[in-house]
Amino acid sequence: MAYTPEGLRRMSTRKKPPSSRRRNYVDPNQTEFGIIWKLLSHPFRLRAGDVIRFNNRLCRVIRVNECAAVVIMNRPVRDFKTRFDKPVRFQPPPRLFRISPQSEVPILNRKPRR
Repeated sequence: MAYTPEGLRRMSTRKKPPSSRRRNYVDPNQTEFGIIWKLLSHPFRLRAGDVIRFNNRLCRVIRVNECAAVVIMNRPVRDFKTRFDKPVRFQPPPRLFRISPQSEVPILNRKPRR
């Protein structure tokens, strides 16, 4: 094993890091520091396609990444009368917003684990 003048071990450059196709959860070049690469199949609490309740409204999660979960929420239909007493009704476009992928919101469509 090779040591630096300060007494620290050097990293081995002979071992190849895990390939992108086959991950073995431990990077052989990082064993000195105790870093373990854990790649979970679902690293975030929210997943794309989840139906959640946010502000007492139903919302759907569109996509999830490391920094945000994009959520879509339908707006209510607007009914009103014009100046000439003609009733008008239209559906505004859905609202898109971002929340944390680890948000503690109730997920309504996921089945509980056994």
